[in-house]
Amino acid sequence: MSANKFVLQGVLLFVMLNLSCSFRDISQAISQDICGCLPLEPDSADYRHAAKHVPLPSGTPPEIAVATILAWPQDPILPIDQPRTGRELQLVHVAQAFLENATVNPGDCDVHLEISQVADKNAARVVIETPVDSEYCSARQNIQAQLKKHGFQLDVQRGGDLPQPLAIDVLGLPFEDFEHGRGSPQVATLWEIHPAIVTIM
Repeated sequence: MSANKFVLQGVLLFVMLNLSCSFRDISQAISQDICGCLPLEPDSADYRHAAKHVPLPSGTPPEIAVATILAWPQDPILPIDQPRTGRELQLVHVAQAFLENATVNPGDCDVHLEISQVADKNAARVVIETPVDSEYCSARQNIQAQLKKHGFQLDVQRGGDLPQPLAIDVLGLPFEDFEHGRGSPQVATLWEIHPAIVTIM
C-alpha cells in the first residue's frame, strides 16, 4: 500500500511539473505575440481613445522633423472625447529620426516608441505609437522583427531603452496628448505621432 502511494505521488508530481511547464510556455508565447496583447484598461479609460484609433489617410504627406514636432505649440488639456482637429488631420512623414526607447504599454497595448532628432540618449524625445488595432498588426510585427535583428526583444514583458539609437522612418498622424507620465524624462512635448507606422532603416 505504501509503495503504491509513493508511485501515485510520483506520477502526480510528474503531471504537475509538465502542466506547469506547458502553462509557462503558453504564457510566454502569449506575451511575445505583439498582436495578441489584451489591454488591461477599458477603452473608456483611454484619453481621446476614438481620436487615436483611426486608419491612416492616403495622400502625399509633408516632410517634417522631430524638431518640427517639438516646436508645435501645446494646448491646455483637451476634453477626453475631443475629436481630431487642425494638424491632427494631416498625414506627416519623418524621413529620419532615431529610435531611443521601445515598449508595449500594458494598459492599452499600443507599441510605445520614443524618438529623437539626433542619436543622443539625452536628446529631447517625441512619443510615437502604433495601436493595437488589427489593421496595424503587420506594422507592429515589423517593428518587433526589425528590433530582434538588432538583438532587442520587444513584447508585453520586455522593452525599454535601446543599447544604441537606431535610424528610423515614421509615417503617421499628429496627436496631442496630455501630461500623465508618458515615458522617459526626455519626452519633451505632448505632441505625438499616433497612429504611426515605423520602419527601422
